[in-house]
Amino acid sequence: MTWGRRCLSTTLAVAALSALIGGCTTTTTVNGVEQAPTRDRVTSSDETEAGKRARVRMELASAYFARGQLTTALDEVKMALQAQPDLVEGYNLRGLIYAGLNDDVLAQESFRRALQLSPRDGDTLHNYGWYLCQQKRFDEAFPLFEQAMTAPQYTGNTRSMLAKGVCQARAGQWPEAEATLLRAYELDPANAATGVNLAEVLLRRGDFERARFYIRRVNAVADQSSAQTLWLAARVENKLGNRQGVVDLGRQLRDRYPQSRESSAFERGQFDE
Repeated sequence: MTWGRRCLSTTLAVAALSALIGGCTTTTTVNGVEQAPTRDRVTSSDETEAGKRARVRMELASAYFARGQLTTALDEVKMALQAQPDLVEGYNLRGLIYAGLNDDVLAQESFRRALQLSPRDGDTLHNYGWYLCQQKRFDEAFPLFEQAMTAPQYTGNTRSMLAKGVCQARAGQWPEAEATLLRAYELDPANAATGVNLAEVLLRRGDFERARFYIRRVNAVADQSSAQTLWLAARVENKLGNRQGVVDLGRQLRDRYPQSRESSAFERGQFDE
């Protein structure tokens, strides 16, 4: 099995679409002195008809994309871009859709167009970086994650740090991956994807006790435990020579996920896959 298949799917969380309408500003005067503009509350009257059409189409496109209906999502994005041709979020989502459809040429074209319109858009930088990582273009991907994390008003720093750490692991840069994932974990210790990927890296580096610590914390939360996390824990316990722990985790796999690939791997004893 490759590293990529082990990583939680939440690693590739889709970027939240930014608001399509901006705020208006008002200027006030106090004692004859004009004050700095303040951001007004946006209402439906501030939105153009084209903006409304684009927003509705983007909402539909995002929903279809989340359900895996890529062709339908693409149709909605196209209509959003017809209504608002300079819509950065539209090109960003179009890039994700084309990546999902394995159309590399149009995926790259979409991400690049989004960055032409807004060179410091954190969501696009993150998504394009992850796309390049999947293409094993690691040296191109790393700087994009760094740029995303320094982008103004970008709120996905931990997500981009996690993605960079996973990308470093895919590139075989184990010490760097550990350092990046540790930093992401410090920023958001409740993120199960970070805990799992960090445990996997530590297992690969032979640091079994620390790998046990992180994967146990993930499995201690019921809604975070999965066939994947239980199997990773079993592999760690096997390395530590804890036979009873391996048996207990195997029982959980068989009882909870009998048809899973991880349960089959356990039955075959493929702990060093």
